[in-house]
Amino acid sequence: MTNPQPRPNGDELERSIREIGADLASAFPSSARHPLRSLDARAMDFASADQELKAALFRFVDVTPACRSLDDLARHLREFLREVPEAPPPLAAAMRMADVKAARPAIGAAAAAGVRHMAHRFIIGETPASALAVLRDLWQHGVASSVDLLGEATMTQPEADRYAARCDEALRELAAAEASWPSRDVLERDSIGPIRRTNVSVKISALTPLLRPDAPERGRRDAAERLRPLLHQADALGAHIHIDMESLDSREAVFDLVLDVLSEEEFARGPSAGMVLQAYLRDSPEQLERILAWAAQTGRSPPLTVRLVKGAYWDHELVQATQHGWPAPVFEVKAECDRNFEALTRRLLDARPRVRVAVASHNLRSVAHAIAYNRMIGGEDRDLELQVLRGLGDQLQDSLASRGLRVRTYCPVGDLVAGMAYLVRRLLENTSNESFLHEQARGTSLDVLLAAP
Repeated sequence: MTNPQPRPNGDELERSIREIGADLASAFPSSARHPLRSLDARAMDFASADQELKAALFRFVDVTPACRSLDDLARHLREFLREVPEAPPPLAAAMRMADVKAARPAIGAAAAAGVRHMAHRFIIGETPASALAVLRDLWQHGVASSVDLLGEATMTQPEADRYAARCDEALRELAAAEASWPSRDVLERDSIGPIRRTNVSVKISALTPLLRPDAPERGRRDAAERLRPLLHQADALGAHIHIDMESLDSREAVFDLVLDVLSEEEFARGPSAGMVLQAYLRDSPEQLERILAWAAQTGRSPPLTVRLVKGAYWDHELVQATQHGWPAPVFEVKAECDRNFEALTRRLLDARPRVRVAVASHNLRSVAHAIAYNRMIGGEDRDLELQVLRGLGDQLQDSLASRGLRVRTYCPVGDLVAGMAYLVRRLLENTSNESFLHEQARGTSLDVLLAAP
């Protein structure tokens, strides 16, 4: 466990960050240093530089599951691209072909294949059973996983029941399969004790149709009725349940629900469980202090795992605040969010063993900062978990695993319709003009990428 050490000074920490970041970057295969180039659709490169084109393409991705035929797909693509003032030559040619009825099936088939290709980059299977080969391969290469059962907000009680049943089935199937996998000490134990192999991420908004900002208690009660059996099942199977955070309008209800249920006597000794902290929210430091106060008060064992992320709903939060005339709840400048992420990382690492810490980022600076600070306060590498998203952090994942660090990949599972909103958010992240991945793909120097925000 972390031993008391003098706080590292800023210069020492920065030197360590640069050394660790350079070492991790050196393990990236030369062919993988430009993640955007690994997407087979050239439109993704165009979209990185053209906001109107990006919006049109992502609207097309979003409606693809609802299209009834290849002709329908081609016509939707044509209409969306017509909103782009100057389409790149390949897409302009596709628009002209889509005006010809006989050519539309071919255009629709090509468009559908492109969307499927992108979906398979991020979504590893339609069911946990179909995803087992990927999960097993990750484990063989020293990488743990968290299976994210895709499902946006449910509208009816039967939908919520079906999602809960999917979660239960996933826990049972994954636990049965993973029991025979070879031992990986770096993935299965830290200073606190055992770390569960089976790790499933669930969304509270999919466990109830009643989660509303104006009546949070009703939604919490309804979701709790489905969450408790899942926690009991995870406890019986020796699995971990991780509760995802979504948009801000459900944050308080989810936050209160998770802490209230985990405070109940029946869950005082299990299962292993966790929740998410979103660093792009301005009040995230206050949220973290609430979590740490709860952890100190309950003394729950095993301790709560806190997964620190930057956040995936920035556009939603900003648009909603603008519409209502509210102050922006998110940091509007990327550097401010990055600085907050680092401050929260340090606070979490200092708070062990009250919590377990999982730092989720594809930003080489953010990851190197977490490793460096952990080491400089006397922490062991095994007491820090680093997490990436499937399809976005693959090279970083391999680099971390090759250095003997504990890394977990967040692996979405579900059908294309359920996964489309997730896919669009990942594509937005992949092509963001301010993202680390985008800057890396442009050939920005390592010194710049590792500079303090």
